[in-house]
Amino acid sequence: MKVSYHGHSVVKIITEGKEILIDPFITGNELTDLQADKENPDVIILTHGHGDHVGDTVELAKRSNALVIAPNELATYLSWQGLNTHPMHIGGAYQFDFGKVKYTPAFHGSAIITDDKQIIYMGMPAGVLFMAEGKTIYHAGDTALFSDMKLIGERHPIDLAFLPIGDNFTMGPEDAAVAASFIKAKKVVPIHYNTFPPIKQDPQTFIELLEEGIRGEIMNVGDEIEI
Repeated sequence: MKVSYHGHSVVKIITEGKEILIDPFITGNELTDLQADKENPDVIILTHGHGDHVGDTVELAKRSNALVIAPNELATYLSWQGLNTHPMHIGGAYQFDFGKVKYTPAFHGSAIITDDKQIIYMGMPAGVLFMAEGKTIYHAGDTALFSDMKLIGERHPIDLAFLPIGDNFTMGPEDAAVAASFIKAKKVVPIHYNTFPPIKQDPQTFIELLEEGIRGEIMNVGDEIEI
């Protein structure tokens, strides 16, 4: 399984002959190396309804006929846009032909803000456990630190975890380092930082805060890990 990072919270997974994009915020993301008109995912997995995570989902899915997996309210909304969706919710898991997806809690918000200044609630935000080829990836989504991360790590041994470190809207480096100690993944990667001024961070700070025995890796945009 090949896993690559593409700025902000965008993660690409290649497994079982499928290309999966998590939170494909491409247009407007100055840190990404992806081009929305050149991506053709088979599957899109969303953590919540904010624009910097839903991103280019509608355009990508309409062009490639990608399956969009999302929390129930967000999936329903996107189905009204003509997308092929699979609704899920926190605590629920589903075995697809390309792997198993399970949604975990995340402490954040989830809404779409319309051009006419309306806020449309998109259900609860979530993290994602993705399991395929005998490996488990945890994408925490946008979240604060919470103690039940310990249970996530205990019940689902994690090979690779993506944790937000931007602060202001999510965990900062200090709390993310505690989260890493809770989940005890084989490798942790910082995400959701430096895209906007309020979330400017030095990812090396996060790496240095990790407790002994936890392996952290800063992935530059376009870097790939094989697990």
